[in-house]
Amino acid sequence: MFSGFMTNTWIAASIVAVVAGVVGFFVVLRGSAFVAHAVPHGAFGGAAGAALLGLNAIVGLGVFAVCGAFGIGWLSRRGRRDVATALTLALMLGLGALFVGLNVEYASEAYTLLFGEVIGVPSNELLPIAALGVACITAVVILFRPLMLTSTLPEVGEARGVRATRIETGFLLIVALATTMTVPVVGAFLMFSLMIAPAGTARSLTDNPLTALWLSVAIALGIVWAAIAMSYASNWPIGFFVGVIGVCCYGVGRAWAGWRRVRQAPDESQVAIREHALLG
Repeated sequence: MFSGFMTNTWIAASIVAVVAGVVGFFVVLRGSAFVAHAVPHGAFGGAAGAALLGLNAIVGLGVFAVCGAFGIGWLSRRGRRDVATALTLALMLGLGALFVGLNVEYASEAYTLLFGEVIGVPSNELLPIAALGVACITAVVILFRPLMLTSTLPEVGEARGVRATRIETGFLLIVALATTMTVPVVGAFLMFSLMIAPAGTARSLTDNPLTALWLSVAIALGIVWAAIAMSYASNWPIGFFVGVIGVCCYGVGRAWAGWRRVRQAPDESQVAIREHALLG
């Protein structure tokens, strides 16, 4: 499990999990789950177009992911973001369907980009994955403070001169960059799951943003590592385990949050009774 071709699997999946945990934290914090769904799935059409033209799939993924990010950002300024996201996704998927229809030999590659091929990652792909991962994390570090302000305290950010539209565009480009590096490894479906489940679980476990960020990364790593081990042992698809473990983690997080609210409720009621007695 830890030797031969599996070594690349553990390295690539770990890089992807770290990026997904960091970017996913801001996806959940900003309420951008639909965007995180649309960009990876729409970028699949770019890979199909690249295959049709005889180009590297990464080129097509990158072009469609960036165009999708700009499209969502531009349309969102003139209307509702969910509508803009849906229309951009529909356009990119429509183009992807056309490209796949024109290239009948692309079926196996399309399946890989949708569901991933994390087991058996070639050694020559590790360096590009790592480079794109570093670039993605660096972009998050640079935009960390304005991202936090516009996500949690938009009024304060505006008062300090932070342009929300520019930060939103920058964030969409970060999602596009994360998509470009992760979709060839884990697929569009798994990337969406890895962005949402760990970050959503972390947000349920703590109210501290920094703690939630680190928890999101740790949970994403745990999900990926467990999924690889279970897939290797059972020969079942890794996507099944990533999805199921992610949902279970989120369920545990929501249960913990509910129990914490119930436990704190009596304390709050006692405080209210004391304040009423003092005032009376």
